Amino acid sequence: MKTPVEYINSNGERFVQELADMLRIESVSTDPAYRDEVARCAGYIHRHLEKVGFKVQTFETKRHPIVYAEWLGAKGRPTALIYGHYDVQPPDPLELWRTGPFEPTMADGNIYARGASDDKGQFLAHVKAAEAYLKTAGQLPVNVKFILEGEEEVGSGSLAQFIKSHTDLLRADVLIVSDSSQFEAGIPAITYALRGIVAAEVVVRGPNQDLHSGGFGGSVANPANVLAKIISQFHDEHGRVTVPGFYDDVLPLAEWEREAWSALPFDEEEYRQFLGVKELYGEEGFSSLERRWARPTLDVNGIYGGYMGEGSKTIVPSSAGAKISMRLVPNQDPERIGRSFEEHVRALCPSTVELMMTKAHGSPPLLLPSEGPTMDAAAEAYRKGFGVKPVLIRQGGSIPIVTTFVEHLKVPAILMGFGRPDDNLHSPNEKLNLEDFHKAILASAYLLEGLGGA
Repeated sequence: MKTPVEYINSNGERFVQELADMLRIESVSTDPAYRDEVARCAGYIHRHLEKVGFKVQTFETKRHPIVYAEWLGAKGRPTALIYGHYDVQPPDPLELWRTGPFEPTMADGNIYARGASDDKGQFLAHVKAAEAYLKTAGQLPVNVKFILEGEEEVGSGSLAQFIKSHTDLLRADVLIVSDSSQFEAGIPAITYALRGIVAAEVVVRGPNQDLHSGGFGGSVANPANVLAKIISQFHDEHGRVTVPGFYDDVLPLAEWEREAWSALPFDEEEYRQFLGVKELYGEEGFSSLERRWARPTLDVNGIYGGYMGEGSKTIVPSSAGAKISMRLVPNQDPERIGRSFEEHVRALCPSTVELMMTKAHGSPPLLLPSEGPTMDAAAEAYRKGFGVKPVLIRQGGSIPIVTTFVEHLKVPAILMGFGRPDDNLHSPNEKLNLEDFHKAILASAYLLEGLGGA
C-alpha cells in the first residue's frame, strides 16, 4: 500500500488537471452576471470533497454559497479548520491576458488562469493532502474541517455572519489559512501579522450640471480642482499621513523584527526595477519592507469626474470623486481612523462645494504569536515539503475574515502561503507555479501529521 507521500507524488498530474477543471469555472463574486458560475463552483467543490471522503454541506446565503466539510474520525486528536475561498476577481482588462483568463494554460512551469493562486490552487493543496491520507491510510492524523466561501473578494459578509451563528459547528484547535504568498521563490514564509483596512469614498459636488468652462469657469468652484487640492494634503513632505491622530496607536516594530527583516534577501534596487518606477517612495525612516508590512498607509485607489472620453470637452464638472483605502497596523482601530479621516477631509473642504462621504468597509489588523506549537508544526511542515526552513514575515494586505475567525472561535491561526509575490493577484496573467503546488500538497500533509503529534 502506498504512503500518503507516495500517493501525492504519483498523482501530481491528475491534481493539476483537477485544479484546471475548477479554474475553468468563472466564479467572479462581485458581478451579478456571474452568479450562476459562482454557484456552479460551489457545487463542484461540494462533489469533489464528497468524493475525497468528507461529509459535506452547502449553505445558501443571500449572496453566494458556503461549502462546509468535515472528517471527524480521529478521536482524541486535535481538529484543524482549513479556510479558503473559491471566488475570484474580475478578469479585466481582458486584452492584457496572454491567454484566456478562464482557459488554464501551462507555460514556464506555471498554470495561468484567474484564481490559480488566489485562492483555488492554494486551498486545493490542502484538499489533496487530505485525500492522500484518506485514500492510503483510510484516516487522517487529525480531525479536519473545511470552510470555503464565495465572497472573499467582496468582503466575506455572509461568512462573517455564518461564523458568529455557527461557532459550535466550526469549533477547532487551529485555523489554517493559505491565501498569501511565500517571501520569494524558494523562500516559504509563515505570516504572523496582517494589516487592517478602512475604505471610503469622497465625492465633491458643485453646480447642478456640467458647465461650459468658458462661459462659467472662474465664477464657480470646480469640484475636480477642489478634490485635487484636498487629496494633495493627505501626506506631508516626509511621506506621513496628515490625518490627525493617525499614528497615535501604531505599535512600533520590535527590534528582533527589524533585525530579522533586514537579514532577508531583499534588494531595494531590484524591487524598484521590478515595479518599473524611477524611485521608491514612502514614509521617511523606514525600509520598503517595513513600509509594506508594519506601517499604516493612505492611498487613492481611483479618481473620477468630468469628461473621461477621447479628445477634449471643455467643462466645469458638476462633481468629482475618489475612492480611498487606508491600511492599518496593530493597535489601530478602524472606527477611530475612519472618523478621523472624515473629520480631516471635511476640515479641508471649502464651503463653495458640497461634500459627501461613504465608508465602504473596515477590518482591524491582526497580530498573531510568532512562537508556539502550531508555528513549530507549520515550520517543520514547510521544511519537509519545500526542503527549506521558512521565514517569519508580515503581510501588507488584509484578510478580514481571519480576524473574525480568531475573535469568535478563540482559535490560533497558521497563515502559510504557497503562492509567489509575482503571481499577479488581481491582475492579468495570474499564475501558480506547478512545482510549488506539488510542494504545497506535501507541506499540508506534513502539517496534518505534525498537528496530530506524529
